[in-house]
Amino acid sequence: MSLALLIPGIWGPVLALLLSQFQLYFDCSDGEVARWRSSQSPKGIFIDMVGHHTTEAFIPLALGYRAFRELSANGTTISQAWPTLFMAACLAVLLVLNRSQSLMVHAARGMAGLGKLPDTAEARAVPTTSLIGRLRAMARFLPFHKLLHAVELSLIILFSAGVSAFLGQPGLGEKWVIWILLPATFLVNIGHFISSMASSRLK
Repeated sequence: MSLALLIPGIWGPVLALLLSQFQLYFDCSDGEVARWRSSQSPKGIFIDMVGHHTTEAFIPLALGYRAFRELSANGTTISQAWPTLFMAACLAVLLVLNRSQSLMVHAARGMAGLGKLPDTAEARAVPTTSLIGRLRAMARFLPFHKLLHAVELSLIILFSAGVSAFLGQPGLGEKWVIWILLPATFLVNIGHFISSMASSRLK
């Protein structure tokens, strides 16, 4: 999917969006088929997790290179364009870190000898009487963290490519997506960390 973003113009993001929909379809169906056939295995779960992490890491990297290449081809000097590529790499790290934090909770519980958590909202809940719980409840009305998944990211990238095409400045929209998402994803990571520490999952 990320390789599709290297196709110049609007068609690269369009193809990336279509491929993200196919990925979502197969991702949702393979687990159901495995449960129906009682064929779940550690290897299958591991491969599924690796797929999620690598997909979401390569998207910002490909987007950063796309922006870097198009900005450089349209008069922006290398010294002015390379920070966007670097920021895209930082964004990739933060996206993987945010997804990994959920797995770190399960790993920490296992290493501490605690049982597996059920996949329910109650198990992930933070007491609403605490400040963290109230902030998390308010965050439901602005679920920014959901924009950091592959399907949602592909929609944002398509929109940014459309803005670049409309303005006649290739790479500009993609550049601003990277620079806006980077600090926002940093804040999401902090919120995720604080929420995990305040929940009953690590107690």
